Amino acid sequence: MTARATGIGSWPGTDPAGAIRLTLGELGENGSPGVPYLPELPDRGAHAGTTGRTAAMLVGLGLDLQPAGWRLTDAPGIDHRRAISLLRQDLDLLEEEAQGYSGPLALTAAGPWTLAATVERPRGDRVLADSGARRELGESLAEGLGDLVAELRRRLPALSLTVQLDEPALPAVQDGRIGTASGFSRHRAVEPAELSAALETVTGAVRDAGAEQVALHCCAAGLDVRLVLDAGVGRLLLDVDRLSRADVDLLAETLDAGRAEVGLGIQPTGVADAVLSPDRLTDRALHLLRPLELGPQVAERVLLTPACGLAGWTAGPATAVLRHLVRAAQLVTDELSR
Repeated sequence: MTARATGIGSWPGTDPAGAIRLTLGELGENGSPGVPYLPELPDRGAHAGTTGRTAAMLVGLGLDLQPAGWRLTDAPGIDHRRAISLLRQDLDLLEEEAQGYSGPLALTAAGPWTLAATVERPRGDRVLADSGARRELGESLAEGLGDLVAELRRRLPALSLTVQLDEPALPAVQDGRIGTASGFSRHRAVEPAELSAALETVTGAVRDAGAEQVALHCCAAGLDVRLVLDAGVGRLLLDVDRLSRADVDLLAETLDAGRAEVGLGIQPTGVADAVLSPDRLTDRALHLLRPLELGPQVAERVLLTPACGLAGWTAGPATAVLRHLVRAAQLVTDELSR
């Protein structure tokens, strides 16, 4: 079994059919050691970014788009309906492009805590400020993601689905570092038990609906890895440049026990179009993996990824990133087997 490669979620451009075709082609065909995913195209507008796409998945909640971002409302506004329409179009395109494909595919959505830290309540400030509202939002997300997984299993039964929760705000939510709307204070830290319960609600719903795996991506430092794993997440996707020594030790324990897969964000994304070579990507992965001395079998539990999404890049370099990660996955597997 080899190491694999995948992307994180966002992709440049405004052509969803082309983006789906490209990710399937680069990561899912001709024996590629990759995990294709349904890309987000935020260049189409806020309706198609992470929060907009996730808003389209919610059940029983309405939203509208304000200058400050998405806000809960009594009924879906025109922007919410636009987000739903774009998601439905993307699912139709995925069904068309993935005909004949059998293998893994990842769906991405904002996780419950990043969503609570992003979406506003009807009367202002973030959902994060209200324990009842954040619980309701998490339950709505869980139901919506479960429905989406069940729908795709009907449409494309040969897929092995992973739901990826994007949680860049989770460490700040846990530490009480999310600012209030006024900017003069911060929201209270959320207790670990509540953080875990919301994640468990989502992971349980998507597994019950037929997802093979639940992944969590966090490109911020300070993620509570134990909390996330205990909540049922089976794949962690992390920026290697944000890992502490303690993080690496815990990831080593996780890989050694076979408790979860680990995605190593070895391609920096902060500078657009700055593509690393396959050899450089391989060196960055081995710099972390070799000292762990876990043997060649660890490769099957490792994915190589960009640190974050590739929105803001141009299409050519973004495509090169996927190709270089696939090649690096092959090189890492070879090096670990020596």
